[in-house]
Amino acid sequence: MHPNALVGALAFAAAASALPSERRAAHSSAAIQNLKSKIKNVVILEMENRSLDNILGGQTLEGLDNPIHNGPFCNPLNLTDPSEGKTCSAPKDYDSVLNDPDHNIYGNNIEFYGTFLPDNDAIASGKLTPSQQGFVHEQRRNYPDAKDASLSKQVLHYYTEKQVPVLTKLVQNYLTFNHWHSDVPGPTNPNRAALLTGTTAGHGTNDPDFETKNHALKQKSIFEQLSNSGHTWMNYYTSTGMIDAYFFDWTFKSGNTDKAKPLKQFFKAADKGELPDFTFIDPSCCDVGTNSMHPTGLISDGETLIKDVYEALRASPQWNQTLLILTYDETGGFHDHVPPPLAPKPDDLTYTEEVPSGGNYTFEFNRLGGRVPTLLISPWVEKGVVEQKGTNSAGDTVSYCASSILRTLGYLWDFEPFTPRVEWAPSFEHLIQDTARTDTPEELPDPIAF
Repeated sequence: MHPNALVGALAFAAAASALPSERRAAHSSAAIQNLKSKIKNVVILEMENRSLDNILGGQTLEGLDNPIHNGPFCNPLNLTDPSEGKTCSAPKDYDSVLNDPDHNIYGNNIEFYGTFLPDNDAIASGKLTPSQQGFVHEQRRNYPDAKDASLSKQVLHYYTEKQVPVLTKLVQNYLTFNHWHSDVPGPTNPNRAALLTGTTAGHGTNDPDFETKNHALKQKSIFEQLSNSGHTWMNYYTSTGMIDAYFFDWTFKSGNTDKAKPLKQFFKAADKGELPDFTFIDPSCCDVGTNSMHPTGLISDGETLIKDVYEALRASPQWNQTLLILTYDETGGFHDHVPPPLAPKPDDLTYTEEVPSGGNYTFEFNRLGGRVPTLLISPWVEKGVVEQKGTNSAGDTVSYCASSILRTLGYLWDFEPFTPRVEWAPSFEHLIQDTARTDTPEELPDPIAF
């Protein structure tokens, strides 16, 4: 037996004989020590561009605030002409959405606030709150030659449990967050940087600084933190077009580029029980044939990736000491009815972009993006439960967000919050149980192309 397998089996057997206990308080020393004693390996699989209402909108698990429970949710066809009528959420969406919805910062502005240029002072004071009414309007503006019925379905409809059987099985067997938001109401790379560092360092779009040849981001990442503190990590990638560790100049200057490896190496390491302390998995993105769920890739191909990663971990000798975090970078312009909340600025930087109606909008990084699906998957989490809002270290009840990952990993591996946003974020170490479950599924259903 592999040494890791023996350690995991002994811990698992001992815990399985214990009685279940109530959840500990977030941020408590007892919760932190329990996390440290149970979880030795953290794996993050970050998918692309789906809102909770969209990809989990048809999930029937009690506690999820989604269209099948509390909808339908409606949008006007035209924000400036109410006479054109409205359209509402309904079951069944496309395996491949061909018209990629707007997920620029200004796109999120009009989708959330009904204008490209919302009043920042009014937002910060609470006088202006998101209405979530502009998703269909913006999709029609971007694709004037497409059929309205298709455009509305793309951004407003939701996937049924049968359309996404892999996600359905995971939701039914593990823990799903009802209030988990992206850190930025904007596109892919800034949100991925925020998850790994607690800030975008003033980046609000997928600009050249993120490219491998430039690797121009200077802020400290979780990769740098772990290397400096003697922990192991690996960034496995599906294609060279997306390697998040390569955003950062430190990765190159420190000689750590070899810690990015093709995904096939992840499966070998999982099988042998040789996964590092921290594993970050990049899907392929962002076009036909990719598996991140980003338009125009297939949802069913994304489910295949999720299934493969899960089953590799479930069969691994390290399963009984592993936490898999399945999350998405941002909502991608897909409708979600829950208004994104305000949040502290990670730093003093801002981002300015020109908007389609003319003029410039400056984003101050003082509010979150929309809700994204996020699950905790481990034998150490409850079965089929929904987590609502969390508690931050100040005792406030707030929404979880991407920075909650860094807040929790700081407790696991003894490092301080990188930014004020991470300091503010609620952690989730208290969701790790005393008792390991013995009923976690070994396999997930086969994805269905539709």
